[in-house]
Amino acid sequence: MNIILLGPPGAGKGTQAKRLVDERGLVQLSTGDMLRAARSSGTEMGKRVAEVMDRGELVTDEIVIGLIREQLDRGGKGFIFDGFPRTLAQADALGRLLEETGMKLDAVIELQVDDEALVGRIVKRAEESRAAGQEVRRDDTPEVFADRLREYYKKTAPLLGYYYAKGDLQAVDGMGAMDDVAEAIAAKLP
Repeated sequence: MNIILLGPPGAGKGTQAKRLVDERGLVQLSTGDMLRAARSSGTEMGKRVAEVMDRGELVTDEIVIGLIREQLDRGGKGFIFDGFPRTLAQADALGRLLEETGMKLDAVIELQVDDEALVGRIVKRAEESRAAGQEVRRDDTPEVFADRLREYYKKTAPLLGYYYAKGDLQAVDGMGAMDDVAEAIAAKLP
């Protein structure tokens, strides 16, 4: 089973992806994790990633798709795409890759959330971190988070229409308790 989780930052995609990994044995493909691993791997692809990152540039879609291809080639029960795709071009590239490897996308789950409530969630998370003496994440401020939301709506939200048109999009209420959201996602999966 191959799944994409969509939703704005702070919607709980990472939390729900980890649950699916634990409960269904799927592999979480986080592009950030893959880039860090590739950089330190010493492989030809890893050298390309390191060169781009060392120049302070963004890694190209071609490189990210190459890293995803390497993961898909390793096999497994299925994959959860986390942080990818973020744009329509990336969605097209992922679709071609899945087709080339004889795989398909089983579900695209949108975690629907209320933006104001999300900001409240982030502020609360920052306050809890401070109260526990933990470092507050740089992006856990209302200003930075608002920038991240704008970026999401500009670049990633068009994927909702893309996957809806393909008949793959399923929506769940992402504002509920973690267990309730997990149950709602499970109900949408084959």
